[in-house]
Amino acid sequence: MALEHFRPHVKFLVHTMIVLLALALAARTAPAAPTSAPVSSSSSAPAASSSSAPAPTSAPAASSASASSAPAASSSSAPAASSSSAASSAAPVTLTFYYPVAVPGPITQIIDGYIAKFQAANPNIKVNAVLSGGYPDTLTKIQTTIKGGGTPPDVAVLLSTDLYSLVDSDAVLPLDDYVKAAGGDSFTSDFFPAYLANSNYQGKIWSLPFQRSIPVLYYNKDLFKAAGLDPNKPPTNYQEMVDAAKKLTKADGSQYGIEISSDGIPYWLFQSFVIGNGTNVVGKTANKVTFDDPAVAQALQDFVDLSAKHKVMPGDILLWANLPNDFVNGKAAMIWHSSGSLTNILKQAKFDVGVSYTVGSKGFGAPTGGGNMYILKGIPAANQAAAWKFIQFMTSTDIQADWSINTGYVPGRQSALNTQAMKDYVAKTPQAAVAPNGLKYAGAELATHNNAQIQKILGDAVQFALTGKLYPGEALKNAQSQANKILAPFKD
Repeated sequence: MALEHFRPHVKFLVHTMIVLLALALAARTAPAAPTSAPVSSSSSAPAASSSSAPAPTSAPAASSASASSAPAASSSSAPAASSSSAASSAAPVTLTFYYPVAVPGPITQIIDGYIAKFQAANPNIKVNAVLSGGYPDTLTKIQTTIKGGGTPPDVAVLLSTDLYSLVDSDAVLPLDDYVKAAGGDSFTSDFFPAYLANSNYQGKIWSLPFQRSIPVLYYNKDLFKAAGLDPNKPPTNYQEMVDAAKKLTKADGSQYGIEISSDGIPYWLFQSFVIGNGTNVVGKTANKVTFDDPAVAQALQDFVDLSAKHKVMPGDILLWANLPNDFVNGKAAMIWHSSGSLTNILKQAKFDVGVSYTVGSKGFGAPTGGGNMYILKGIPAANQAAAWKFIQFMTSTDIQADWSINTGYVPGRQSALNTQAMKDYVAKTPQAAVAPNGLKYAGAELATHNNAQIQKILGDAVQFALTGKLYPGEALKNAQSQANKILAPFKD
């Protein structure tokens, strides 16, 4: 009787368990309900990155990258605008940028302004600018960091003539794949050939022109008039410069006819004498110099004679940094200085400033000069691509035009001279047209392997002659011997 009493209850329990088991199985096999709207997944990848991903020209395509000539690691970030790499390209990148200052003026404020514009257009890239002293200081800091096993800056402005030493020490990246992606020859053809020549070595492009210059002659037109000289006829050769300087020099030493710097980088201004004498101190190879050429010795004698014989220039070592002040304060009627000093000199001078070309015994002559932008080795792939994008920006037509207007440096790009801003500036400031036109008189700046040592050897020879420690020919013969020993291991 007890079993019969519980049988209906057992049937009910069994039935209930079967139903529950069926419901559980159904729940396991049914598709899960979406937890978020489908649109959220598609908008968070390519769409979000489109505003901050570098343009397609900012890095070489992965297919064109080669281990020998490109920053190979950067190929991972090459198709920066594609959806497949959008997330990685939008990741924040911080660049360290070293730049030297070799001319007077508010250079740091100008550079900071460019960086602000670049960062506004590229919010995923932050640029930390470091004022690194002069050109030699900048090179030394970078070389010391690399030798010590540290991380170098991502981008640096270094002398264009540092090229061979930087390549020899494996310190910089070639830019060929980046240049190819940016248009190849159509991209590089806009740069002045005389300046781009300093970027090429071993069939590769290693840098791009940024703050380029030539030395020019600044002269005080008011003092020219007072001395009976035609203010619109500056000297066209060494003898004319001496003749004018004699009329402009005061016997009491309060005013000299000419001042030419002989500290810092004395080889550079000396090259104006040499090139204006129809020769140069370096040829087409980076392992030979011609310091002991008789025409070079005559050029150095001409430099020495300005103070020792003609008495139109102070007899001691003249400081590069002091010359613009001497000029605007009337202590020197003429000076040789960088074209990059133009804007500051025009702002400071209270008289009509004339600008012309430096000279030698046979006519006009000057070396090219200034700095290029390099990407250093040993930096992450993302930094390499970002560094290239920063270089593209800083060497762009509009920035080069503005940089020239605000400093006096010659634009690296020919198209910069055709911008409306530059045309308006030259119309108002005709002195700004002198340096670009002077490139037709320019020769190569001294550039060799172990370049800093070679430049110092020639600079020391110039100073020995100017201070009367050695005769010009003797100083240059000694310099040639030292240079030969240093360059002997290099077989170009």
